[in-house]
Amino acid sequence: MKIVTIHAAKTNLSQLLAEVEVGEEIVLARGKTPIAKLTRYSPPSQGRRFGAFKGQIDAGPEFFEPLPEEELKAWE
Repeated sequence: MKIVTIHAAKTNLSQLLAEVEVGEEIVLARGKTPIAKLTRYSPPSQGRRFGAFKGQIDAGPEFFEPLPEEELKAWE
């Protein structure tokens, strides 16, 4: 991880962004105090998709049967 002062980052922003693009992480510092970290952007995931496991998971009819009394008490 490379540490760069804010002044140097202003001067060399294009070069620093090129390094971040290939996976380098860069810490911006005010003097010797770290302030922020530049990392490669990754878009947010699409989240959960309804029906993504259709046909891959099977719950038999026993899944819907009532639980035994001992197990119900354990959940209380």
